[in-house]
Formats: sequence, structure tokens, C-alpha cells
Amino acid sequence: MKYLTEYRDPEVAARYLEEIKKTVTRPWTIMEVCGGQTHSLVKNGILNMLPPEINMVHGPGCPVCVTPLNLIDKAVYLAEEKNVILCSFGDMLRVPGSEKSLLEAKAGGADIRILYSPLEAVNIAAQNPDRQVVFFAVGFETTAPANALSVVHAHRQNLDNYSILASHVLVPPAIEALVSDETCSIDGFLAAGHVCTIMGMAEYGPLVDHYQVPIVVTGFEPVDILQGILMTVKQLERGEARLENQYSRMVRPEGNPSAMEVIHDVFEVTDRMWRGMTVIPSSGYQVKAKYQRYDAQKKFSVNIAEAPENETCIAGEIMKGNKKPFECPNFGTTCKPENPLGAPMVSSEGACAAYYHFSDMINQLQKESA
Repeated sequence: MKYLTEYRDPEVAARYLEEIKKTVTRPWTIMEVCGGQTHSLVKNGILNMLPPEINMVHGPGCPVCVTPLNLIDKAVYLAEEKNVILCSFGDMLRVPGSEKSLLEAKAGGADIRILYSPLEAVNIAAQNPDRQVVFFAVGFETTAPANALSVVHAHRQNLDNYSILASHVLVPPAIEALVSDETCSIDGFLAAGHVCTIMGMAEYGPLVDHYQVPIVVTGFEPVDILQGILMTVKQLERGEARLENQYSRMVRPEGNPSAMEVIHDVFEVTDRMWRGMTVIPSSGYQVKAKYQRYDAQKKFSVNIAEAPENETCIAGEIMKGNKKPFECPNFGTTCKPENPLGAPMVSSEGACAAYYHFSDMINQLQKESA
């Protein structure tokens, strides 16, 4: 299969590994931003094969993981108290809120449905004119076009019973928040290729220039990841800081103009709270005033106070690259996928879930870190 099997070729991967080993001369810390890249690193055993000089840390690139407690509480409130049909991607259902998850609300009788596309939610609204339908619009820039398009379709059909609970977050402001932190020890970044497929690369250049940190836009298969690491290491070893595109088979510098057009039609940039971290300025999308009838927070006047995070969960430190999942005392004991303390143990893109499901490798990593 073109663009897939060749990026899983073990012989090609071995050649990149060998070149990385020949190139690196000193320790470097590299963050892969996207949770999909984290899973590729863990699932394919790449962390074990890299030379010890390369320290891969895992970023906040899991939208489910960074969705704040407050928004999950709002989703539960809408489903239970406002009797809406609440639609969501499956990953969100088991993420704990301050008191319960959406899955627990569903078990209690709330009408909560798992969908694969927000356009399905628009169809549900059209088929149920006597019920309010809310889609929990979570994601990075990657899912923003489809979520925005659902608003446009509802508007064209003049549906008064459809709205979205927007929880979109943006990658470049998150990278800036990380690299500008005085405790940051990250030397280079692997940027999320699917985000850049939508938004292009223009927003990353100023970060590279201002903070003098290499950023390599990278794909998700093993060879993608290894090539991205090699490109980053070569820059670091030469004392360079440039923006490069490993994922050129998919990413164009200008991105996808049609996708960006619908995003900018429906959404505007706003400050956003990141779960386990802080409020990052200009790091999220909210529904524009012209489409406010489709903004669930305004339609239902949802006003729920912020709740404190679980003090025993170190998800924020993991997503900032300060700690690894196995450094959490609760990892694999009181915190498991069936009983998660934090979102990274739930999501298919969460670092804790990746480490947990590939425990043989994690046992080895724990021994090496002891």
C-alpha cells in the first residue's frame, strides 16, 4: 500500500537508527508533540532502540487529555440536566470529570451517543426536531474543519436544535508555552503532521526563529518518526535551528486553504485552559458571534465553576515533558484504563495509555531508569 507499508519497512527503519547512532555525539531532549506519534514510538519499540543520548519526551498533543474538567462537567450537565442528545467521539466518554464521566452519565440514563463524525450529529438533529442535539467538539486543528462544517450544514438547514460544545486547542501556542517556560529542557520538537496538513507551516517559523529551537513536521509511521528524529539531531549537532518538513508527502507549506476557510468562517481564536497545565493565551477556538445560535455554552447559559484537578495525578507534568508515565506512583496500580485518574490513561492518544498497553517495554524502561 503506497505511503504506508514502505514507512513500516524494518530495513529502512534500521538504516535510520544506525544513522542516528552515528550522528549523535551528546545528549538531546526531543519532544514529539502529538499523541499519535507517542503511540508509534511506544508501540513499535523505538524508545528501546534509540541511542541513550536521545531522550524522547511526550507532549500535550492529545486533545482528549487536555480538555479541562470544567468542559467535561458542562457536557455531563447538558446531558443530565438539559436532557439533550449529547454526541461525542468515543475517547471522551471515559475521561473523568470532577464527579463523573460521560460514560457514567450514560449508564445513569442520559442520552449520550458515540459518533464518528459531527455531521452524523447534524443528521440526528434533523431527525429529532423535538430534541436539542449537542456535539462535544473536541480536537486540535485537525478536527476543526469537520466540526465547523457541521455548524455550516446546520445553518443551511436552519436547524434550531443543533449546537456544539467547543473545546478546540491549537498546537503552536502550546509549543510556545512549553519552550518559553523557564524549566524547559527541550532541545527540539517533532510537530504533528496532520495538524500541518490542515494549517500549513507558517505559524512555526516565528517560533523557530525566536526561540532558536528546531521544529521538524513529522508523520506517524516508524520510518517517519525515525527520519524526523534524525533530521532534528542533525540540526542540533550542527548548532542550527530550522523549520523542516519530513511529512512532505502530505503537508504543503500553505496547508489546506479550503479547510482553513471554513475554520475561520465559524471559529475565532480565544484563550483556552489546558487540563493539567494552565490557561494558554490564544490557544483555542470558540464559535463566532455570527453562529452563536450553534454555541451550546451560550444557548444553554452553561455556567459551571472550575473544579480542582486530582492531586494524585501528574498528567500535567507528563504532558509538559517533565516526567514519564512510569514515574507516576499511581501508574498501573491505582491508575489503569478501567479506572483512570487522568485523561492520558484513557485516550487512544494518551501517553499513559500507550505505556500501559505495552507494559513489557515499560518494565524494561523502569529497570533502566532505576
